[in-house]
Amino acid sequence: MRGATPLIRLRSHGNAYIKFEGTNPTGSFKDRGGMTIGVSLASSIGVKGGVIVASTGNTAASAAAYSARAGLNCIVVLPKGGVAKGKLGQAILHGGASIVDIPGTFDNALEYVLDTVLINGSADHINYYPLNSINPWRLEGQKTIAYEVFEEVGVPDYVFVPVGNGGNIYAIWKGFRELMEHGMIDHVPKMIGVQASGAAPMVRYWNGAGEAKIENPRTIASAIRIGKPVNWFRAYRAVKYSGGAFIEVSDDEIIRAQAMLGKEGIGGVEPASAASLAGYLKALGEGLIGPSDKAVLIATGHALKDPDALLMGNANMISISSINELRNLVMGNAIA
Repeated sequence: MRGATPLIRLRSHGNAYIKFEGTNPTGSFKDRGGMTIGVSLASSIGVKGGVIVASTGNTAASAAAYSARAGLNCIVVLPKGGVAKGKLGQAILHGGASIVDIPGTFDNALEYVLDTVLINGSADHINYYPLNSINPWRLEGQKTIAYEVFEEVGVPDYVFVPVGNGGNIYAIWKGFRELMEHGMIDHVPKMIGVQASGAAPMVRYWNGAGEAKIENPRTIASAIRIGKPVNWFRAYRAVKYSGGAFIEVSDDEIIRAQAMLGKEGIGGVEPASAASLAGYLKALGEGLIGPSDKAVLIATGHALKDPDALLMGNANMISISSINELRNLVMGNAIA
C-alpha cells in the first residue's frame, strides 16, 4: 500500500497546502514508485539476485521494506557518514538488506551501482535489478501525487518540490501532463524546484552558471544533498515547459520552515521536505508568486527520518533539579 497521503491547508498561508508524503508506509514518497511498482516488477520478471539502490537514506529504507515483503534480496549502497540515523535504522530493521557504505557522496554511491549493474547501457546480464530513478517505473509511481492533488483541489497555480536527483518534480509534472492529455484539465501548474544553497546544481544550470552538477554538495537536508542529479534534464524540462523556476534556500531558511510546519501541527517533516515551504516563503517575499495564488508544497519525508536535525539548537529543552523549579515554570507560564 502507498499513497492517499493528506493534503493539509496551512493556517498561516491560506492558499498553500502541504502534501504530506511522510504518511506513506516507510515515511517517504519513495514508497509510491521505486518500491511499490519497482519491486513488484522485479518480482514479476523473476530477477535471480534481488534489487539494488544507491541512497541518501529514504530509498534505502523503502527498498529494504518492500523487497523484504516480496521475498527479494536487497543491496543498498550509502555514502559513509552521510545518512540520517532514522533512515539507516529503517534499512537495518527489515533484516534482509545488505548495507554497503562507500567513501564520498550519494553521487559516488550511484556511480558504484551503475558501474556494477550496467554494461553498455544494459542491465540484462546482471542478477540485481536497479531501482534508482534512472528506472522509469519509479516515476510512473511518483506521478500519482499529481492525481491525488487534482482530486482534492483541482489544478494549483504552483507546485513546490524539493529537488535532489530530479525525478520527483518531473514525475509530478508528468502526472499533470497526462491529465491534460486525457482532457481532464486544461493546463498544468507551474513547477518550482527548490534546492539547498550548498547543493543547488539545478539552480546553477537554470541561471546559466554552468553544468547541472557540483562537487561536494553540502546541506543539512541530507535527502537532497546531491551534486550530480541523474534526472537533471527531465527536471529541467518539467520546470521550463510548465513556466516555473528553480530557486535555492539556505539551511537556516529550511530549519525555520521546518519549525513553522511543526507549529502548524503538521506531523513533522524532515529538513528536505521543509525546503518546499522555505522556497514558497522566498518566492512570496521576492514577488515570484502572489498570496492569492494556490500552491501545493510537497513534503517528501517524515521528521523522524532525521531525528538529529530536530534536536539541533532546541531552545525548548529545559533541565531542572527540583520539583519547585517545575512549579515555578508552570506558574510563570500560567501568569504569562
